[in-house]
Amino acid sequence: MSTDNIVAEAGAADNCCESCGIAEVDDIKLMDCDACDLVKYCSDECKEDHLPQHQTKCIERAAELRDEILFRQPESSHLGDCPICFLPLPLDHQKSMVQTCCSKIICIGCDYADRLVREREARLVPACPFCRSPLPNTHEEFDKNEMKRVEKNDPVAMTQIGKKHYHNGEYESAFDYLTKAAELGDVDAQKDLSFMYQKGEGVEMDEKKGLYYLEVAAIAGHPSARYNLALKEGRVLF
Repeated sequence: MSTDNIVAEAGAADNCCESCGIAEVDDIKLMDCDACDLVKYCSDECKEDHLPQHQTKCIERAAELRDEILFRQPESSHLGDCPICFLPLPLDHQKSMVQTCCSKIICIGCDYADRLVREREARLVPACPFCRSPLPNTHEEFDKNEMKRVEKNDPVAMTQIGKKHYHNGEYESAFDYLTKAAELGDVDAQKDLSFMYQKGEGVEMDEKKGLYYLEVAAIAGHPSARYNLALKEGRVLF
């Protein structure tokens, strides 16, 4: 058999249901296995029928795929870029700031440049470098701005408020805010939530959920999550 025929047969097999063997045509669409990329099925019934034969390989391949994602070097950190200068935001939180009016994280360079402009133009009132909203003058205004963002389902604001509750020892309310933020994709919240699950703070201790959120944050490029996950892996291996 020629190489071309072997390749053609392999390609045809990839387009057939692993259970009943029916081929994918115009009126029949195959679906991938939910956990791995090894097989395809024409229906949920075929998927269930083939599960006993496929389960072991599926679990092994799913673990391989998870590791590929987990250990891949992230393109950038979880913070992303400054929305003004488009340079990567520094990992040192003292070199950036969250604007409560719009929840944008601005690097201190852009904040400093904006202040210089406003000092030169004395008529300009202090405002957010990004959205130009007036800066809050009191703690009450600051908190009010944050709550407005929370009402708009802003995950950054939810995370900031969750952290405040956590540092005040209000673990249950911190857990609620961080859970909502994590569900909306905030990586900082996912990392913090993993530690709360592992410690049982504000929620019943759950090592599996703690590990899950730690891996999600690590995949997104959170350096602390990647470091702590490495420590866990080290303890398992050694």
